[in-house]
Amino acid sequence: MLTKSEIEEIAEKYINIEDNNFSTQQILDSNLISRLKGYVVKPGKVSDSIFGGKGSYLDKKTGRILELDNPPLQTKNGKSLRLMVRTDRISTHDINRGTIPFKDQVLAINHHHMLRIAEPNIGTSQFDTGLGDNSVIIAAENLTTLPFENVLRFYLAKTSTATSLYQHYINGGRFFCGHLLPDGLIANGLLPYLIDTPTTKSDEHDLLTSQKELIEQGIVKEQDYFIIKNTSAIAFGMAYKHLIKRGIILADTKLEHGINSEGKIVSQDELFTMDSSRYWLRDDYNEQVNMLKEGKISELNPRNFSKEFARDFSQGDRPYNDEQRILIAVRYIQGIQELTQHQFVPDLRSKEERIVTGLQKIIDEIVG
Repeated sequence: MLTKSEIEEIAEKYINIEDNNFSTQQILDSNLISRLKGYVVKPGKVSDSIFGGKGSYLDKKTGRILELDNPPLQTKNGKSLRLMVRTDRISTHDINRGTIPFKDQVLAINHHHMLRIAEPNIGTSQFDTGLGDNSVIIAAENLTTLPFENVLRFYLAKTSTATSLYQHYINGGRFFCGHLLPDGLIANGLLPYLIDTPTTKSDEHDLLTSQKELIEQGIVKEQDYFIIKNTSAIAFGMAYKHLIKRGIILADTKLEHGINSEGKIVSQDELFTMDSSRYWLRDDYNEQVNMLKEGKISELNPRNFSKEFARDFSQGDRPYNDEQRILIAVRYIQGIQELTQHQFVPDLRSKEERIVTGLQKIIDEIVG
């Protein structure tokens, strides 16, 4: 496994090389991939998307909603295609904090590792491209998105996020997203059961809601919500069982779904990654539980491999400095090594080369 000092060394090299890289839109505008000339990229928190047809997104620099209308983009057998370019950007509290060395590759490996576990239960929109687990390019069917995230929580995770269950609970709230919670829960302690706490999707802020509200507002059909709720719970259980054997506790996660061309509900975007989930070290957590019982500590504060670690560095609207970026990269890479039980092997090609070669391979093999 890479040691902390080895990770720090490659992360520092990354910062020196990669800080002048181009955006996904600039790469397409350069005409290095002729098939995608003229396409407008829809930027996202984790991935940039390229797809045919109409769409819109919030330009956070101007605060304006921008419309796009791309030429058709389909597979050879006529399925609507979405190409996703995973980025190394990181945001907390809805503020872009800059980039983290190798974050795009780490989350790609993380996603593909967990996809193999979860797919039998929740399906996938993704096509097998043969690019490898650390490829930052994902090719998937362009689903009819169900406009909410299914957030599953098994622990009362302590966080500074204002809309979190933790903040709601410590301020006296006991009814959350349709669930009545008991008194006496502790920070980072187990919840009474695995609870679903959906949020509606937004370019600006995700809004808390409930199963009842989603159905009443016509955002999702009742039978579709129950499919999502039940299959997600099973997938969470499978993921939890897999991870606990590797010394990792899955505290919570968020899943997104859409409807494919066959009318089936399947998962879309990332699955059980360190950005969409909270991972804690099992042995450290159990040791702290015992110390809490003995009165040696006043609160559980488990060592984590998740974006929560990065949130602790957030100050106002400032981007992370280079020292913070390296520390966060260390935690991400240590996390993926714990998760997969394999040494992280970075793809040291430039980001532009990795994106262009990946997109071109998909164009050659999948696009009609």
